[in-house]
Amino acid sequence: MKKRTQAIILAAGQSTRMITDLPKVLHEVCGRPMLAYVLDACRQAGIARMLVVVGYQKEKVLEAFPDEKGVQWVVQSRQSGTADAVKTCRKHLKDWRGNTMVLCGDAPLVRAETIKTLIATHEKESSAATLATAVLDDPTGYGRIIRDAYGNLEGIVEEVECTPQQREIREINPSYYCFDNQALFAALSKVKPSPKKKEYYLTDVLGVMVKQSRRLAAVTAVPPEDVLGINSRRQLAAVSEVMKFRILDRFMASGVTIVDPDNTWIDARAQIGQDTVIRPFTFIHGRVRIGKGCQIGPFAYLREGTVLADDVVLGVFTEVKNSQMGSGTRVRHLSYIGDSQLGRQVNIGAGAITANFDGEQVRQTIVGDNAFVGQGSVLVAPLKVKAKSQILPGAIVEAKGNCNGQKETKRK
Repeated sequence: MKKRTQAIILAAGQSTRMITDLPKVLHEVCGRPMLAYVLDACRQAGIARMLVVVGYQKEKVLEAFPDEKGVQWVVQSRQSGTADAVKTCRKHLKDWRGNTMVLCGDAPLVRAETIKTLIATHEKESSAATLATAVLDDPTGYGRIIRDAYGNLEGIVEEVECTPQQREIREINPSYYCFDNQALFAALSKVKPSPKKKEYYLTDVLGVMVKQSRRLAAVTAVPPEDVLGINSRRQLAAVSEVMKFRILDRFMASGVTIVDPDNTWIDARAQIGQDTVIRPFTFIHGRVRIGKGCQIGPFAYLREGTVLADDVVLGVFTEVKNSQMGSGTRVRHLSYIGDSQLGRQVNIGAGAITANFDGEQVRQTIVGDNAFVGQGSVLVAPLKVKAKSQILPGAIVEAKGNCNGQKETKRK
């Protein structure tokens, strides 16, 4: 019978090597904090409860995830290593009789499929601890997997503790663990601080379990690209590049044409309908929804809150922020549409913009169906343009009373 699995996610670190005041797990990868990807992978693998260990600037982490379902936040007051971080969860898991997964919150490339494989292997082998490992051409920086002559897992040695012979091992530990929960916490109590760094390593749990004659297992299930760690801004960029292409591949597999993937950036949270074409140098950021059969770009910028119905065209150098557009609407050239609702079959001429900020408040513009907005026009919010209206090129359109009680102005 399969056991249920809960997860501990380690997210307490600062990352001094990144030279940052921001908690490491809040640095963004393709528009989202890296921790968000780990939480998503756990949920997709069927893990409903996650204990997230926070420490450095924990308030910022909690603020970034205000309503996260299935998450319990656990505070590690003093960062003394990964084993110490897991120990902080003891009181929440002391009676748990199932599996406990341990993952790092700064590993956004983790896949749900890898987690499922790890859990399945753990169940099949009936082991006290199971690892998902990877084989790298260059294992520098990672803990090495130690096996006996029969291939059985004996433990992990951190690189700083490796002998010259152990440094030649290419099978590494990317820190994906699945434990029998009771065996995990029994072994944690016997872990001693490392002689060099004086920290408590979770990897030392395996050595304790070997001495206790517990069964260990390992499965080589982590693709090399998923192992990429983030300890510098350069590594953050490298991981973001991998994630970017994963996102683009997902859209293309669902029927979206991306003309030039190398020069297109799409947020992980975006939704795009079938047969939409995304042209080069398009940037889509935030929770943007695009319907079917749309034409976007080149050089288009879509921001948070934008919703496009089917058959919308956004052309070269157009920017849209927090706005909705009905089917058949066209905004082809050099326009800014902010905080607006455009109906169906609206035509926005080249260079026309909505002026949505009056220096104090952001205000809304509403344009009815089949309206025509001439080239170079300025629509000053708050404003309602009736259906089928025609606004002359170069007009400045304001509602009555918009500006110190002045009447509606339309100037050519």
